[in-house]
Amino acid sequence: MKNKITKNWGLKIASFLCAAGLWLVVTNINDPIVSFRVSDVPVTIRNAGLITDKGQVYEILDGTDMIDVVTISAPRSVIDALDKSNVVAVADVNDLTSVDTIPIKLSINKYNDKLDGIKGNIDSVKLSIEEKQIRSLPLRPSTAGEVKEGYMVGDVTSDQNLIRISGPQSVISRVSKAQAEVNISGFNSNIITDADIRLYDEDGKEIKAANIEKSISKVRVNVEILQVKEVPMTCVATGTVADGHQFTGEISYTRNSIQIAGKSKVLDNVNAIEIPEGVVDMAGATEDVTVSVAVQDYLPEGVILADPQFDGQIEITAHVEQETQRSVRVPVNNIVFTGLPQEYKAVITEPENECSIMLAGLASNLETVTAGDVTAMIDLEAWMDDEGMTEMTEGSYWIPVHVILANDTVRQRDETEVRVHIIAEE
Repeated sequence: MKNKITKNWGLKIASFLCAAGLWLVVTNINDPIVSFRVSDVPVTIRNAGLITDKGQVYEILDGTDMIDVVTISAPRSVIDALDKSNVVAVADVNDLTSVDTIPIKLSINKYNDKLDGIKGNIDSVKLSIEEKQIRSLPLRPSTAGEVKEGYMVGDVTSDQNLIRISGPQSVISRVSKAQAEVNISGFNSNIITDADIRLYDEDGKEIKAANIEKSISKVRVNVEILQVKEVPMTCVATGTVADGHQFTGEISYTRNSIQIAGKSKVLDNVNAIEIPEGVVDMAGATEDVTVSVAVQDYLPEGVILADPQFDGQIEITAHVEQETQRSVRVPVNNIVFTGLPQEYKAVITEPENECSIMLAGLASNLETVTAGDVTAMIDLEAWMDDEGMTEMTEGSYWIPVHVILANDTVRQRDETEVRVHIIAEE
């Protein structure tokens, strides 16, 4: 028996090798090695704390944390059992090179021992590593767009006014302001909303770096929308101008009206901005009196100026002119006597026909005065008091004539006297 087993040993080995080769051929024919491509495989960064624990931050460059194409070679039976979720790509910071790259290690999470090969179109993750910078910035709420016509934006406030940001020094140092913007287009009532916080450089360009961390990403913003109304200016000038001069009654303003804003229920009760008495004082004035006024000081509570181009300063001018004179001739028969005792009569003997009354006032007013506008009278009772007379006595006396004028801007300039003959009735 032993001879049978060992007999023809070479032939038996050759037969075994032929059988093994035939098995391999058959196997490759039935389950050949094939390739499988997977797109967009993300790379997991491990042990990133080795960087961040040093007070540094990193940025992945050129999108190298995503492999565009991974090619897998394996038997068809293995390939048929795989999909994208089975591909694992890892970059371990422990393997960081001196040029700040990390080799990518590719594998699959099943049948890994049956792989013939696996390769990506990139083989390392590129990093930019910098010192980490932390800053605190004021947070400014703002608006964009235009509110409905006839309205304006009032106070814009936010629940928080400070934000802390951190990230690469080269990026954080570029940040000039933090802003939360609300679109107000077409609104006519108050707005309360949560707004995204955006960062901008000194040129107003938004900085969108993904490696910036913010202490908050949104903030509640309150936008006050106010109604706008245009109202006139009014003013009462006070004080007595110098003798020989008159206030014309005209007050002019560098702005006759201004735009104000406030809540509708407040504006409904505001029809003018009134500058009170005493602000424009004409006492002793011989020429126009001009006063500079800050309109804000006289706005009702809850009302603000609506024109951003207007600084609130206006000049108010009370116009003063020198008086002129003009005489008006009044027939003596038109002069009325008062205070004449019943037992006496009075007759004007001089002048015979007309009495000249000298008037003073503004030229424009004097031009229109006629004798018909003048009421001339002689108050005998007042004259007797002035003369110290207790009873009327016959005789001829020079007695002043007083006039009453229809136009109160015109006055009697000088005292005019006429000769009056007092006669006792029989």
